[in-house]
Amino acid sequence: MSAPVLDLIIVGAGFSGLAMAIRADRAGFSRFAILEKADRIGGTWRDNTYPGAASDVPAHLYSLSFAPRSGWSRLFPAQGEIQAYLEDLVAENGLGDRLRLGTTVRRASFDAASCLWRVETDRGLLVARVLVGAVGALHQPARPALPGLDGFAGACFHSAEWDHRRTLAGRRVGVIGTGASAVQIVPAIAGTAAHLTVFQRNPPWILPRHDRPYSAGAKAFLRIGALRRLYRASLFWRRELTALLGFTRVSWLTAVAEALARFHLRTAIADPDLRRRLTPSYRLGCKRVLLSDDFYPALGRPDVSLVTEPVRAVRPGGVVTADGTEHPLDVLILATGFSPSGSYDRLDIVGRGGRTLAQAWRDGADALHGVAMTGFPNLFLLLGPNTGLGHNSVLAMVEAQVEHVLGALAWLRDQPGRALEVRPEAQARVRAAIDARLADSIWARGGCGSWYLDAAGRNRTLWPGTATSYRRQTRRLRRGDYALIGPA
Repeated sequence: MSAPVLDLIIVGAGFSGLAMAIRADRAGFSRFAILEKADRIGGTWRDNTYPGAASDVPAHLYSLSFAPRSGWSRLFPAQGEIQAYLEDLVAENGLGDRLRLGTTVRRASFDAASCLWRVETDRGLLVARVLVGAVGALHQPARPALPGLDGFAGACFHSAEWDHRRTLAGRRVGVIGTGASAVQIVPAIAGTAAHLTVFQRNPPWILPRHDRPYSAGAKAFLRIGALRRLYRASLFWRRELTALLGFTRVSWLTAVAEALARFHLRTAIADPDLRRRLTPSYRLGCKRVLLSDDFYPALGRPDVSLVTEPVRAVRPGGVVTADGTEHPLDVLILATGFSPSGSYDRLDIVGRGGRTLAQAWRDGADALHGVAMTGFPNLFLLLGPNTGLGHNSVLAMVEAQVEHVLGALAWLRDQPGRALEVRPEAQARVRAAIDARLADSIWARGGCGSWYLDAAGRNRTLWPGTATSYRRQTRRLRRGDYALIGPA
């Protein structure tokens, strides 16, 4: 018995996968399945449960515009509140019957004869006209290749795989990394650990966060739909302005922002030597700019040490740095980030002619607007190459991509038995335009290396402009960029 043909299969049940499901359902494409390998939805907000985990984008902007919530407790919501919002989305939009938890995709292949995607899972075969990858850009933990790491005698875990069975009270704890996760973890556990040692490779630029709970009056104000939308728009456009004035280029605003960040550091850290070690040598924006009010004060505590010598090796009893010093530890936390392409590296996706996604991306990840690729008909990615943001809510990008996919679905509805494939000249045109903008970007000229760059030093992660410019290019599918394949 053959499997029924679905409108689409969505792989991943985080923000982007749920956004795709809700909008597809509302647009009349209700025959779909959401495949999630974990036993719970949520993506990054399910996995990252470390102490202090929270959004660095305001709640009313870090939520779907078509599924608003008025009752957020504070400006920057914590992990649990975001996870609850996502679970509410499933319940409120009736997605439960199309959600398949604990289902791992083993292989997805395009059948050119039928113009259908065949998705093999550990629970059987599914078939659909359209396949949507919503596996997340920052999903696969990056573990450092440190000699002796596997031989550490104490507890050792990545920040995205927090071991809540381990107590930190009275223990000597080490944190490797000072990125986005670390600046939240360190203040949350400082004072609990007997001593906390933070191993820093390069200091981040940090601006004040100014987090605060919403008052009863503010919540009442935000329950009024028109006022809530106005507030959301103000949050959005303030962030767009930073990109227009300098967060994607070195400009006069770069120097202004650096001065604000140095003032923030100077007022929080009295020790001039510690302040020197926490001052970046590259331009602000070249790496991810972090927001925190309590990271610097935590580093100033007497029971917290900042180590700036490179980590050379891990021994059973601690970490050895390049100067030969051994730092004794009972617990080692790897706040070392994620592999941007790791999520798709692990998916066996086979396009037209038997070419795999890994083969297509051998020289670098690439897709038209980060969404669709030549050689992979009716395959669409959410948060694909060059769709990340450093200044605004990435959900603005997700919503534009979802609308793009809906445009493809609407076109296909009138073309039974056929598929859409990106024209190679369209993909090459967009790639050239992105590369031209990236050549003069802050990430190329800011004097740093970062996870934004691939092994060849190319930025295949971030969008070199505003969220508005991306939305303008992608929200409506340009039919000239695609070819219809299959029987007429």
